[in-house]
Amino acid sequence: MRRDGSETIGRVISRIDLRGDAFPADGIDRDLLPRAELDVAAALEKVRPICEDVHHRGTAALIDYAEKFDGVTIDRVRVPAEAITRALDELDPAVRAALEESIRRARIVHREQRRTDHTTQVVPGGTVTERWVPVERVGLYVPGGRSVYPSSVVMNVVPAQEAGVGSMAVASPPQADFGGLPHPTILAACALLGVDEVYAAGGAQAVAMFAYGTDECRPATMVTGPGNIWVAAAKRLLKGRIGIDAEAGPTEIAVLADATADPVHVAADLISQAEHDPLAASVLVTDSEELAAAVEQELKVQVAATKHVEDRILPALTGRQSGIVLVDGIDQGLAVVDAYAAEHLEIQTADASAVAARVRNAGAIFVGPYAPVSLGDYAAGSNHVLPTGGCACHSSGLSVQSFLRGIHVVDYSREALAEVAGHVVTLAEAEDLPAHGAAVKARFDWRVPESK
Repeated sequence: MRRDGSETIGRVISRIDLRGDAFPADGIDRDLLPRAELDVAAALEKVRPICEDVHHRGTAALIDYAEKFDGVTIDRVRVPAEAITRALDELDPAVRAALEESIRRARIVHREQRRTDHTTQVVPGGTVTERWVPVERVGLYVPGGRSVYPSSVVMNVVPAQEAGVGSMAVASPPQADFGGLPHPTILAACALLGVDEVYAAGGAQAVAMFAYGTDECRPATMVTGPGNIWVAAAKRLLKGRIGIDAEAGPTEIAVLADATADPVHVAADLISQAEHDPLAASVLVTDSEELAAAVEQELKVQVAATKHVEDRILPALTGRQSGIVLVDGIDQGLAVVDAYAAEHLEIQTADASAVAARVRNAGAIFVGPYAPVSLGDYAAGSNHVLPTGGCACHSSGLSVQSFLRGIHVVDYSREALAEVAGHVVTLAEAEDLPAHGAAVKARFDWRVPESK
C-alpha cells in the first residue's frame, strides 16, 4: 500500500494564471513563464582556469581535479580495458537485457536518419554534389553524481556510430565507491556498444581533455552529451576549438493537458523530471481548473511516497522553474508551450495527435497517455539528449546529423564556366572585388564571353 503523507506537505507547485485579460494580446513573453536561473557566463570564468590547467598539464591536472572535485585518488585517467570487460561480466542480467533492448531500438531509429550524397546538375557540365562526411573523432560526455546514466551512453554512442564516426571516447566522472572508476553500469554500457576508450574524468576538465588532448587522450573534433553548469560553461568556452552539440542546462518537462487527462499520470510525469535535479523544471499548461487542482493534490500524495524528496523533488517542484500555467483554451496552451520551447513536451489532450502536430518548438514531443517522457529516456528509440532552456526554438536534439558535415563539391567544365563567367565578373565588380572576377578571366586569356 502506498504511504500517504500528503497532509505533511504544503503547496508543492505554484500557479501562473494567464486566463482572461492576463493573456498577453501581443504574444507570450518567455519571461512570464517558469524558468531556472542558470548563469553560464559567471560559471565560464570559474572554468576558464581549469581548462587552461588541463591544456598545460594534461593528465596531471585531471588527476588533481579528480581528488579535488570527486574525492578520489587515481594514478591514471584512462579506464583499463579489463575493468570495462569486468563491468559487463558482472552486470545484472535484467539490466543488461534492458540496455540491449534500448540499444536495439535506438539503432532502428537512428539508422533511418543516415543521409546519402546527392548530385544536382545545375547546367550541362556543371554540378554541385552535397557529400555527408562524419566528424573524425568525438568525445562523448556521460554525467555522474546524483544518478548513474548508462542510457546517456546509448544516446551518445548510437548516433555517432550510425553516422560513421571512426573514433570515439567516453568520459564520465570517477566514483569514490568504485575505486576511482566511472560507475560500472556506465562501463558495461560502453562494453555493450563496443567502446573501449573510456576516461574517468568529469566536469569542465573532461571537456578540456577532449578539446586539447593529453598524453592519454587524443584531441577530439567534437564533444557531445548532457552535463551540469560547469560542463555547459566549458563547452561555451571551448566552442570553436571543438565542436559542441549544445550547452545543456537543467532538464525540463512541459505537459499540455486538458480535462481529459489523468491527474495521476500528469503528477507522476512532473515528479519523474523533478527527480533529476533541484533545478529541474516541471511545468503543466492546462485550460482545466479541475485538472490543475487534482494534479496539485496528486502531487502531494505521490511526492510523499517517493524517494529523493528533500534533496531533489521538492526543491525542483517548489522552485521558480516549475509551475502550473492556466490558460483559456488549447490554442492559448499551444502558444505558451511554443514560447516555453520545452526539452520534453507531453500532449495529454483530446485528439492529442492533432494537437501535437501544431507544436513548433520542442526538443521531443510525447503524444497521448501512453508515451511518457520516461519511455523516451530509455526505450522509445528516440534520443534523450535534447535542447534545454528554451533552445528548442532554434536547436534540435542529438541525432546522426549532429555528427555529419555537409560538404559541397563543385564540378564545372570549361564550357559551363564560360556560360556564366560574365555574371560572375559583374557581381565581383559590384562588390568591389575585381580580383574575384580576374580569377575567372584568367581562365579565358582575359577574354570573357557574353553571358546568355
